[in-house]
Amino acid sequence: MNYNKIVTKAALVMGSSTFISRILGFLRDMVIANYLGTGFRADAFFVAFRIPNFLRRLFGEGSLTASFIPVFTQYYTQQGREEGSRIASISFTLLTITLILITFFGIYFSEEVVKLIAPGFSEDITKFTLTVNLNKIMFSYILFISLVALCMGILNSLKHFFAPAISPALLNISIILGAFFAAFSGQNIVYGVAWGVVGGGILQLSLQMIYLKKFDIKITPNFNFRHNAIKKILNLMGPSILGLGITQINIFIGTLIASFLPSGTVSYLYYADRLIQFPLGIFAVSIGSALLPILSEQQVKTDTQSMIQTMNYSLKLLFLITIPAMIGLIFGGKPILSLLFERGEFDEIALKNVYSALIGYSVALWAYSGIRVVIPLFYAFKNTKLPVKVGFYALIVNILVSLILMKPLFHLGLALATSISSIFNFIILLCFLKTFITFDIRDIFKYILKLTFPSSILIFTLIIYQKIFLFSADYNLIIKSLYIIGMIFISVISYFWSCYITKIEEIKNLTIWIRRKF
Repeated sequence: MNYNKIVTKAALVMGSSTFISRILGFLRDMVIANYLGTGFRADAFFVAFRIPNFLRRLFGEGSLTASFIPVFTQYYTQQGREEGSRIASISFTLLTITLILITFFGIYFSEEVVKLIAPGFSEDITKFTLTVNLNKIMFSYILFISLVALCMGILNSLKHFFAPAISPALLNISIILGAFFAAFSGQNIVYGVAWGVVGGGILQLSLQMIYLKKFDIKITPNFNFRHNAIKKILNLMGPSILGLGITQINIFIGTLIASFLPSGTVSYLYYADRLIQFPLGIFAVSIGSALLPILSEQQVKTDTQSMIQTMNYSLKLLFLITIPAMIGLIFGGKPILSLLFERGEFDEIALKNVYSALIGYSVALWAYSGIRVVIPLFYAFKNTKLPVKVGFYALIVNILVSLILMKPLFHLGLALATSISSIFNFIILLCFLKTFITFDIRDIFKYILKLTFPSSILIFTLIIYQKIFLFSADYNLIIKSLYIIGMIFISVISYFWSCYITKIEEIKNLTIWIRRKF
């Protein structure tokens, strides 16, 4: 079986679906930026939304998915569809009960939750009260979206990647409709956006359930919580919360510290993070999500050599894409941000501050992505201790660097702290792979060096393009769009051309698959 082709195909299927979702996500953020800008209402919404979103990424898409997929794959592969459905039903039942309790306490103790994640908001009673009210509305999102994450894990284990990847599009559509409905009906727009989040969670769960039925996976109430599979999942889940969710914990810390900085800081970091999430979601998350079920299957078959080859290929494919994405955001991010957000309440000062935060985040795009690809190998081997240890030290690095840089650099310092801790996390994880699997790190670093020439050509292209075609914030939406399209098109052509000259094999694999599909 050619696992490299499977990874490439799955990553491209998920990537293209995620691309649609991310485009809708940018439309969503354009609507929010237009109505809310970077003022106190925007800060309140982003903090309130970050609370359930943080829990979703940490417990749902993070530890739950990473713990569930290897165990589900093992039972499904060895004992068949019926046993797989049974494990899915038990997990769904247990998760639902747990989430209902979490949601209840999250809403009941909403003031305490906001004080925990954004203690600086307590100094502004208007901002604090609004954040608490929004949290009460949106906290139920954790219930729906964590169940969505479980369903995604099942579908990914069955090698179906489209429905999980396209699912966030429904959330974005729901938020946009919520904002428009509130605007046209004369209601407070920030509350319309909040209710749109809840509606999006319901729509996403409905979509996943439809596709589970197509795969004949029947989800029914099952209270057999003593099943050995559930014990295995729970045993893996505790340590994996910190190991896989360290990036989210870093963002959480950034939000907490940002609440003590001037108004607008939370929003600057949010908008910058949204642009970072575009390549991260399309490429890193897609490859990582496709990788875990494949590695789990290889581990069940004790095919260690294939695991090494799959991991090696996946990292190369990831760096091939995320390094130019990093360069593109650093050297071409400002006009992109202007196209997306500079209108209404989002002014030139906001653009300047968001762009500086974007640069701070961008320098570690390859590291964020690498973490999402490396950690599945640890969990495929059911090794949770090393990621936890490394994640803990990365967390300490983030806190220390944040405290050092927050005063002189403000939001830029917080973004750089997240980047530095993520780079530390990824490099140490990569080194520790050698402790339980034969892995040639030198080959990866040689590959990165091989990308130096294409990367240099890309930087040169971006600089020359912007010198020849000067960008202005006064351009209308169509002109801005054409400017960005032209910049991206020429950049991609120059990068791919230089990769062909450098004889980078992964470019050929991507091209062959795309030609066969189109």
